[in-house]
Amino acid sequence: MPNVRGCNLPDDLLYDVENHTWFTETGDGNVRIGMTTIATAMAGQLVAFTPKKVGRSVRAGKSCATVESGKWVGPAKSAAGGEVVGVNEEIVANPSMANQDPYSAWLVEIAPEDWASVKGTLTPGAEVAGPYEAKMEADGFAGCG
Repeated sequence: MPNVRGCNLPDDLLYDVENHTWFTETGDGNVRIGMTTIATAMAGQLVAFTPKKVGRSVRAGKSCATVESGKWVGPAKSAAGGEVVGVNEEIVANPSMANQDPYSAWLVEIAPEDWASVKGTLTPGAEVAGPYEAKMEADGFAGCG
């Protein structure tokens, strides 16, 4: 598992480094989207999570949810467009789950449009250390922990 500046990045996921989100295929054509440990470290303790509702569509590059912490409110952006087919109700009820384990606390599941094209733009976990080191340097982020 790559570790960049104390931030773990599981190598079995795909990453949208620019937006600090991860993707995993569920095996039925859908994908789950979550926040990276870097996103949760930068945001601080999460206090609210408002996902798009099941049945709503998400446009590529746009918000699939709104995330709020004590110091930040903003969108969780999805590199893939598609229909929301699932919401992690546990994180809606307890947003701080994402701080404790961002890789099991997925946000939403979507039925993606043109997944093959989108997948090619994401960074595989085994290759994510270099791009994340550069992103953290550019953003002036010292690291996790």
